[in-house]
Formats: sequence, structure tokens, C-alpha cells
Amino acid sequence: MRTSNPILKDDVFAAAESFAPGQVMTVQGVVNKSLILLILLMASAMWVWSAPISKALPFIVGGGIVGLILALVTMFKKEWAGFTTPGYALCEGLVLGGISALFELRFPGIVMQAVALTFGTLFCLLMAYKTGLIRVTEKFRTGVMVATMAIGLVYLVSFVLGFFHVAVPFMVGSSLMSIGFSLFVVGIAALNLVLDFDFIEQGAQAGAPKYMEWVGAFGLMVTLIWLYMEILQLLAKLRGRD
Repeated sequence: MRTSNPILKDDVFAAAESFAPGQVMTVQGVVNKSLILLILLMASAMWVWSAPISKALPFIVGGGIVGLILALVTMFKKEWAGFTTPGYALCEGLVLGGISALFELRFPGIVMQAVALTFGTLFCLLMAYKTGLIRVTEKFRTGVMVATMAIGLVYLVSFVLGFFHVAVPFMVGSSLMSIGFSLFVVGIAALNLVLDFDFIEQGAQAGAPKYMEWVGAFGLMVTLIWLYMEILQLLAKLRGRD
């Protein structure tokens, strides 16, 4: 079992043993916990959204820092996921709420469009996966993983070049090349959802411990946040051409 999501790694379910029925991971359990994380994220996002940006800025920055710390803790201490992932969702909500508010100021209506497209993509891919329209083969996993790592490398190079005031041409502005790159990234982020679905299902079948439901929900949340941010940027680039 492999996935490009850093939270859901190959060795996550390696230690799965025989647990009592109420002590094992289930798909429904992951769904329930994903809903809890989503509610927490939306609650904190709405709070920042309604606050003046000057007052919200410290919470946005603090949420980003604390959220990163909690993500790292969850990656290395998965048995703590039941405590760290709700905090992560709240922190990421602060960040997303602030960023979304800034995009909304410049492009009215863009946030609702991004939210609708994100959940629409989630639903469509889930249906495609459950009906067998998309099958997770070894080649599929490898292709998505390689593409995801390549995108991560491009973002890292862009981040480093930013310190020298050098911009990567196809990552900024509203050119057709920049829009094409964003479309590619959105597509890969969406395909990562399919890998997450498969990995969660495989984990449940393997009889992983109960706390892995939080880890599965966390990994799915990470991908959804990435997908939302990429869709938001793509829509902003398209609006910028008007």
C-alpha cells in the first residue's frame, strides 16, 4: 500500500495486529472523524473571516506555525492523532480563513466557487473510485507519486528563488502557461484523493488500530486543504485575465 500523502505512508499499517472488533479502524470511523475535523476547520475559518484583518493576522501566522508543528507530531507519533488532529484542523482553519478573506476582497465570490469545486471534486472522485471507474493500480500510484514529488520540488525551488527576488515564470501571473501549470497541479492534487481513499480502505481491511481513523482523516484533510488552495489560485488566475 503506497500513497504520496506524507501522512499516509507505507509503514502506517505495518504493525496492524488482531484487535477486538471495536478496536480496529473502519471506513465509517474515518468518515465520522473527517466530518469532525471539517467542522472544526470551518468554525475557526469563519471566525477569522469575520474579524478585521489587522486583528486576525497574529492568529493566521500563529495558526500556520502551530499547525505545522502538530502535523509533524502526527506524522511521527500517530498514536497521538486523536489529540493533535483536532488542533491541526483549528489552526489550519485560521490560516485558510485569513487567506480566503484576502482572495475574496480582490475577487468577490471566488471563495464559494473554490469551496464548491473542492467538494464537487471530492464527491465525483469518491463515486468514480467506489464504482471502479478509477482503479488504483501500481502504475497509477507510481505516476501520481512521481508527479506530486515533482510539484513539491518545483515549489521548493520557487520558494528558495523568492529570497533572491527571482520568480518562476509559469507559477506567477495569469499567462496561459501559468494557468496550465495550475490546472496540472489541481489534477494531481485531486488524484491524491483517490490514493487516500484506497489507502484508508486497505487500512480498514488490514485491521489497523482504532487511532488510525484519526490518521486517515488527517491525511484526507491535508489533501483537501491542498486541493482547495490550488483551486483558489487557479480561479484567481482566470479572474486576472478578465
